[in-house]
Amino acid sequence: MWLFVFFDLPTETAKDRKNAAGFRKNLLKDGFDMMQYSVYTRHCASSESADVHEKRINSLLPPFGKVSVLRITDKQFGNILNFWGRAEVPKPPPPMQLELF
Repeated sequence: MWLFVFFDLPTETAKDRKNAAGFRKNLLKDGFDMMQYSVYTRHCASSESADVHEKRINSLLPPFGKVSVLRITDKQFGNILNFWGRAEVPKPPPPMQLELF
């Protein structure tokens, strides 16, 4: 069983930014891994374990913003397709240092 947490939190004020950062930190402390900046995932051994983590997320909610939790099976998670951009173009070597005799 996998839990996905998707969120869109306000960041207009310093207090909003602090709330958003605190929410992210609490997800990490609860064993979630960042998949993207506002998408976190966590493996749960059972449905009961997922229930516990969903309740914990509910208790950690910031006062504003939107948070969604999605629960999927291991088989569904195994069907995820991930695409990454092309590899970086290698940087040319730095120019040789000028040596004076």
